[in-house]
Amino acid sequence: MKTSLASLMFILLLCAGAIVHLGLGARYIAPHTVVQALIDFNPRDFDHNVIVNLRLLRLVAAVIVGAALGVAGVLLQAIIRNPLGEPHILGLNAGAALAVVLTSALGLTLPFGRPLIAAVGAGTLFLLVLMLSSAGRVGLTPMKVTLCGVALSAFTASITAAILILDEQTFQALRTWLAGDLAGLSWATTQTAAWVAAAGWALSVWLAPSLNTLALGDKMAQGLGLSLLRTRFLALLATALLCGAAVAIAGPIGFIGLVVPQLIRRLVSVDLRVMVPLSACCGALVLLLADIAARVLFTPHELATGVMTALVGAPVFILMATRLFK
Repeated sequence: MKTSLASLMFILLLCAGAIVHLGLGARYIAPHTVVQALIDFNPRDFDHNVIVNLRLLRLVAAVIVGAALGVAGVLLQAIIRNPLGEPHILGLNAGAALAVVLTSALGLTLPFGRPLIAAVGAGTLFLLVLMLSSAGRVGLTPMKVTLCGVALSAFTASITAAILILDEQTFQALRTWLAGDLAGLSWATTQTAAWVAAAGWALSVWLAPSLNTLALGDKMAQGLGLSLLRTRFLALLATALLCGAAVAIAGPIGFIGLVVPQLIRRLVSVDLRVMVPLSACCGALVLLLADIAARVLFTPHELATGVMTALVGAPVFILMATRLFK
């Protein structure tokens, strides 16, 4: 009953947020006109054209990116058993950004373009984080993963900055994207990223029961017949796909994957079969609200969406860190 009510609440809030989001801009459009444009589009109506042809892409992108980052945060926290697990903190966003910048500077392309390039970069850097965290007699611990993730993220960001300084053309092409923003989008990239994110979501839903077993501890999970290596590898694959899709669309947006799982865990359930779908819905809602705030707080100027999520998410991270490691 609690899960059903939470699901209904998030869906209703997401629908309301979407209507408000589509109505905002240089020209304000009333909610009833927004709904009419979506249900019964009139190509001769100016407001309908503004909504469908200019603003709808940004809404779709915000929903995909927010949902992907929310679920990625759930998976990371389940893999490393650390509530501070988040794509931006653990280096996945930095790895994805470096992969895109490097391939753009070299003029390389892949069949599925930017989303898969970003996914490869995210997965590779997180694997490196896990390898370094496992070194030493103590082995892998939540603290070591967090520290290695922060350090490698900073190191990777410095390499990305060096490439951009040396290649002004790439910098000019990607500077808005690197800020983590939902401006300057294209349907082609968004559609490709949506397929990559859908694969990550499907894999996450399928893995949820296994991740519940993994939460019992390695020895207990093995005793119940769970393959730890296979489960963690597939969870890492799903996380890389989700982060790659999100970064491909909007650049490295942080802290959605930190805040959203905490909200679901505290308000609804710790069952990953519930957390995965609800985190997708909640993540989309949180990023939608962040984008609305970025657009209206300093009108007529707009902040990058990633700046707004960092302004809220960084204090939350500091608060959680001080409570967790005190």
